Amino acid sequence: MRIAAAQTPEFREDVPGALGYLAGVMEQARFEGASLLCLPEGFLQGYLTDSEVARRNALDLRSQQFVNLLDQLPERAPTTVVGLIEAEGDDLYNTAVVIFRRSVVGRYRKRRLLGGERCFRPGDEAPTFDVEGLRFGVNICFDTNFADAALSVAQQGASLLLCPANNMMPRQAAIEWKDKHNAVRGERCRETGLWLMSSDVTGARDGCVAWGPTAIINPAGEVVAQLPLDAPGLLVFDMP
Repeated sequence: MRIAAAQTPEFREDVPGALGYLAGVMEQARFEGASLLCLPEGFLQGYLTDSEVARRNALDLRSQQFVNLLDQLPERAPTTVVGLIEAEGDDLYNTAVVIFRRSVVGRYRKRRLLGGERCFRPGDEAPTFDVEGLRFGVNICFDTNFADAALSVAQQGASLLLCPANNMMPRQAAIEWKDKHNAVRGERCRETGLWLMSSDVTGARDGCVAWGPTAIINPAGEVVAQLPLDAPGLLVFDMP
């Protein structure tokens, strides 16, 4: 199966800009023949961890507002996993939604939260999804530091783990972690026998820098495909 991951600029409080970029990437992935596409963590509104800012930008998946946003996406596109800030009642979630034909067919809420993500409520489910006979699950960024998060996906018969991430970090932290992200994710692959596809942002702002990586890792924990760290792009891979 052909799968794809986008390495993107970071959009913050700019849903129209992010939505336009998303629609373009979905069209590109369809042109490339991909059946599954992944975008970064918090892509739609930005990785926003200030409680007031996150709440101001959060979206209720059941709202007409969100339906109107979906209607702006191309109808003929791969199954697409994209990160966003979700509101449900008084709770906020760091969520990855699974979109097909302009409809949400599933969601995963980040279960392992960093100390700086106190505005979010942790998810408590590890759903898996099917596309053309391929079963996959999702771990969002920090989730992949915990063996049980990937194991819960593998135990449901999945063969692929998607990792939407946003590693926009202070420059020194980015330098320290530059080669660690794939190493940690490779451990999860070796433990579970899963393939892994990550999607991340790239660029710089306010003394921070993001270098991805957007990559494919095989069950032996080896990086078999990766985009350059310093520019947006679409990684397309034929998964055996």
